[in-house]
Amino acid sequence: MGEKKRRQESEIDKNFVFEKKNYKFMLIGLAVIALGFILMAGGGSDDPEVFNPEIYNWQRIRLAPTLILIGFAIEVYAILLKPSGD
Repeated sequence: MGEKKRRQESEIDKNFVFEKKNYKFMLIGLAVIALGFILMAGGGSDDPEVFNPEIYNWQRIRLAPTLILIGFAIEVYAILLKPSGD
């Protein structure tokens, strides 16, 4: 009975394109990308006649785009990560 269950589990595993660690890295990459977009948001002004220099702070100009690029690099790594040889 145990071998039948193992065979079924191995058949289920063969249906997935990636392994569990690939999906973990993909979720981490998505979280980093989302954090970059969240940090990029804001800095506008309620009044269109008033300029808000806060839109040009280092968080929106340097940090957020860098995080987004790092997130995309993590996604590429997750896709290219080799499966473990069982």
